[in-house]
Amino acid sequence: MSSILESLAGAFRSLFSLRMLWLMIWPVLAALILWTVLAIVFWVPLQHAWLWLYDYFGIAQWLTDIEPAWIGAALRTLLYLMLFVPLVMLTALVLTAIFGMDAMVNTVSGRFFPTLDKRRGGGMIGSTANAFTAVVVYIGFWIVTLPLWLLGPVGAVIPIITAGYLNQRLFRYDALAIHADALELKAVIEENKSKLWMLGILLGLVQFVPLLNFFAPVFTGLAFIHYCLRKLEDKRAAA
Repeated sequence: MSSILESLAGAFRSLFSLRMLWLMIWPVLAALILWTVLAIVFWVPLQHAWLWLYDYFGIAQWLTDIEPAWIGAALRTLLYLMLFVPLVMLTALVLTAIFGMDAMVNTVSGRFFPTLDKRRGGGMIGSTANAFTAVVVYIGFWIVTLPLWLLGPVGAVIPIITAGYLNQRLFRYDALAIHADALELKAVIEENKSKLWMLGILLGLVQFVPLLNFFAPVFTGLAFIHYCLRKLEDKRAAA
């Protein structure tokens, strides 16, 4: 647990620069604009698709039968937000992972791991394949478990678990790609799977806190970089 806390503390220290500030702003802003525009342009077909999901999962009749009617309307609004917010955060996370990780890795390694050799075991193809797998699995799991989000405590836990999966799957590869060779990259991930999941879930909590979620994509990337590079450095020292 101490290594996770150290990674979170290191990520916090790494946040305060103009480069990181820009990385915090533009992915979230771009994702928000993108999905707002798409929602406006495709509002009618999106409503039809959403109503189909209601019927498919048996939610439509349940919402209709709720009395008083304003509670059902409030729940419909909540469901729209449950769709919109994860899409914005998912897009921001992917944009950060694709376009921001190299800058974040160089910033962290230059300050905290200046002697760590760069063996470049990962590349653009691996990064793209990893991001694609992470997004597909996340969306699939999110859709399948959507009805469970209305079941009180269960509904509160599932989004955090899905966010935890996405975080650790999306960022672990790119955190190591520049410095680890191919064997080290696989070994560090395999040896730290449970801790990577734990870190992903903790950072998933941040993504659901208003205002803090604005910093979440960059903070998440920095935390995984700190954790993975520390484990890589320890592995080489022990070899």
